Formats: sequence, structure tokens, C-alpha cells
Amino acid sequence: MKFLDKVKIRIKAGNGGSGSGSFRREKFIEFGGPDGGDGGRGGNIVFEAKTNINTLIDYKFKPIYHAQNGENGHKKQQNGEAGEDMILFVPVGTIISENGNVLYDFTKPGERFIAAYGGNGGNGNCHYKTSRNRAPERFDKGQETVEREVTLEMKLIADVGIVGFPNAGKSTFLSSVTNAKPKIGDYPFTTLYPNLGVYSDLFRDIIFADIPGIIDGASEGVGLGDRFLSHIERCKLLLHMIDISDPKIFENYDIINKELSAYKDGILLGKDIIIVLNKIDLVDDEKIKEVEKFFGNKTVLKISAANSQNTKELVEFIIEKIENSKN
Repeated sequence: MKFLDKVKIRIKAGNGGSGSGSFRREKFIEFGGPDGGDGGRGGNIVFEAKTNINTLIDYKFKPIYHAQNGENGHKKQQNGEAGEDMILFVPVGTIISENGNVLYDFTKPGERFIAAYGGNGGNGNCHYKTSRNRAPERFDKGQETVEREVTLEMKLIADVGIVGFPNAGKSTFLSSVTNAKPKIGDYPFTTLYPNLGVYSDLFRDIIFADIPGIIDGASEGVGLGDRFLSHIERCKLLLHMIDISDPKIFENYDIINKELSAYKDGILLGKDIIIVLNKIDLVDDEKIKEVEKFFGNKTVLKISAANSQNTKELVEFIIEKIENSKN
């Protein structure tokens, strides 16, 4: 339950405070008249994106949020105080939607979006004093707000998405070139949720995302299903990492491509895809040439993430691709 990327919550802005219907009644003041103040405005529900949050898990355990109501008006034309806004923090990359319609997409830290506006406060009776009606009893109730159900869905903001079969070496590569410390093991599904890592040098930061769970039938719910494919929609390019020592290397490659093409009519296949042959230290040159021949004119790079062989060259190639995409 450490990682949660989609959740529904119910939100309600604060009701407006009611106006006051009071009259000024003081000794020696013969014509006091109406002096009811206005009600205060209700608090808003505001979402704000923050960089130090990477999950929506808190909203799983607390799914209902109500902002503070506005205060009622008082006598002596004193207005009620406005209700405080409720600030709800979400990860950068979160999309807020209602009934399938996107309300806001957070792409930068510090962005704010008012998802529900507080109700207006009602007028006090002093607003309705006229030459004909000098003692109005009318005052307005505050505006009531409606509870809404919205969906929060987080899509990672990463430059490079790493896809491939379990045990292809994605997490090992991530740990060797970035500051990430993912769980690494020699059994399938070591990675149960996306891991982010940042490569930094003097000139740039590049964010890598290790996307787990893509196996045969993932788009139909097999294994971890396709729930994490949405996290690579924003990536500038993809690394398709392949274990070159696996006897089923070509079959596995076709399976991953099939799952990518099955997601949202193949929008992921429209991205730049770099084929990375990992674990070259476990095979001979003849095997490497055989695999390279299979991929023909496709972009193929060869590494061994376990001992950092050619990983520097791969990162330099990625930097060049990203820089060229900006031009």
C-alpha cells in the first residue's frame, strides 16, 4: 500500500454564512433601525502540487473533505468571517477529473487549482432598508454548496520510461545511473510499483522511471495488469530493456510490443524507443551479432547494468536524444 496512483474522493466547499436580521435597540436612540451584518463566504477546496509527494495513499484512508463554512452575520452590521480554504496536496503529475472530464492537470510544482468554490454569504437586513420599508425583516441565508466526487490519477513526470520483462535488469540499470535505490532480486515482480531516479550533471537533470508489470496479457489484466502503462504516457522516450541471455529474447520482445500497442490504440509506440540489450557479459559475441541482426535498422545499444559496462555511453545517447527533441 506504499504506492497508490488512482483514487476517488468526495469534496465539498464551505457553505456561505447567513445574513443577520437584527435591529439596533439602544437606550436614547429612537430610530435604531436594521443593523444585521452579512454572512461570510465559505472556504474553497484547493489542490496544490508538491514535489515531495509521490503517492495518493493518504486519500485512500480519508476520502471525504469538507471546507469550513462561512460565519453568520452579526448585529451592529458586523459581517461574519469567511471560512478557511482547505488545501489538499497532490504529487506533480496528478490529473483531477469528474465523470471522465479532466478538470486540471498538474505538471509543475506549486500549481494550484480551485476544485470547489465556497458559497456566497447572505445579505443582512440592513441591505433592504428603503424609504418605504425602514424596518425590513428580510435577510438572506448563505449559499449552500454541493458535494462532488472527483478522481485523482497520478501519472509520473519522467523524461525516460524503462519497459521490459521482469528480470530484464531495469532496476539494476536505474540504480547504476541514478540516485534511486530500488528493490532488486532474481525473481519476477521484484518491482511492484514504479521507481523514479534522477541522473544529474552540471547542466541537467534527467528523470528515469522504471515501469513494472508488463508481461504477456498485461493489457488484459494479467500479472500487475496495465495500470502502470499510463505512467509512460508523458515520457519523452522509452528504453525497451531486453535480457540478451534469455532463450526467449525474441518472443519477449514481441510480447512487450504487443502490450504497448494494445494500450490506448498504440499511442506509446509513437514515442522514440531505444532497444537496450542488457547482460551482454553473460553471452558471447556471436549471440550479440545474432540479436543485432534481428533488429535490423532499429536503434540498439548494448550494456551490462550489473557491472556498469557501456551505461555511461547509453546515458550520453539519451541526453543527445532529449536535447535534439527540444530543438
